[in-house]
Amino acid sequence: MALKLTIEQEFSQLSERVKSLDLHPTRPWILTSLYSGTVCIWNYQTQTMEKSFKVAESPVRSAKFIARKQWIVTGSDDRFIRVYNYETTELVKEFEAHSDYIRGVLVHPTLPCVLSSSDDMLIKMWNWEKGWECAQTFEGHSHYVMQVVFNPKDTSIFASASLDATVKIWNLNSPAPVSTLNGHSKGVNCIDFFVRGDKLYLLTGSDDFTAKVWDYETKSCVHTLEGHTHNITSCCVHPRLPIIITTSEDNTIRLWDATTYRLENTLDYGLQRVWAAGCKQESCQVAFGCDNGTTMLKVAVADAGTTQ
Repeated sequence: MALKLTIEQEFSQLSERVKSLDLHPTRPWILTSLYSGTVCIWNYQTQTMEKSFKVAESPVRSAKFIARKQWIVTGSDDRFIRVYNYETTELVKEFEAHSDYIRGVLVHPTLPCVLSSSDDMLIKMWNWEKGWECAQTFEGHSHYVMQVVFNPKDTSIFASASLDATVKIWNLNSPAPVSTLNGHSKGVNCIDFFVRGDKLYLLTGSDDFTAKVWDYETKSCVHTLEGHTHNITSCCVHPRLPIIITTSEDNTIRLWDATTYRLENTLDYGLQRVWAAGCKQESCQVAFGCDNGTTMLKVAVADAGTTQ
């Protein structure tokens, strides 16, 4: 039976091209990083911009909140990681982290660490309690490393997506990958973990226009989601509902049933290519970053004509 979804557009804001976004865990804030080198914080309740500041002269491809420190961490094409206090917008730290563009930064949920992934084919771990020293370098991919994500059941483990068409699994304590997942015919741009029942799965999106669902235990592909007509740019699973979310350079957002893998909705809000998606734990809200701006949707299951 098809999921009956209600989809409400709660926020929409035009801007230059959005390359990444992140939702603050407690405040009604969307952090966007722009191709122009600027970072913005939008308040989706008041529909206003809280902060905006220039980070670099080159694209900022990734920015994340470090809420416990009141920081934002950014990675940009000038190869620098920069850390800002988001209350004062003061620069806390900047350092050259890689020898090529930085594609992604990821904050560990409990350790004082950030992972960065780069076109130099490396992943690095930085410890802010030790002056942002490089605590580990992870080597094994043969092309750009587009994204990294932590295993929610064991945060000493993370997975990476690369344009070498593979996904690799790593342990924070070891510089070499633990395992490799092969199956996409072109580069892998995005990755997410999700739990269904008591089983752990991986979700990946690729330049082969497909997304794949992988059984984490067996490292085998259990389903391929087909329908996008261009590269898949981001993918995630709704934090409260069994819905897989994919975005693409075909300008659409697609919502899939995470149990049956049936395509439920195809959305196009006229903001051109969609580059990033962001969810918030224990929330129905999902945000999207596009060529021409940012939009936030409330996605819920329709129940007797009302929204749960």
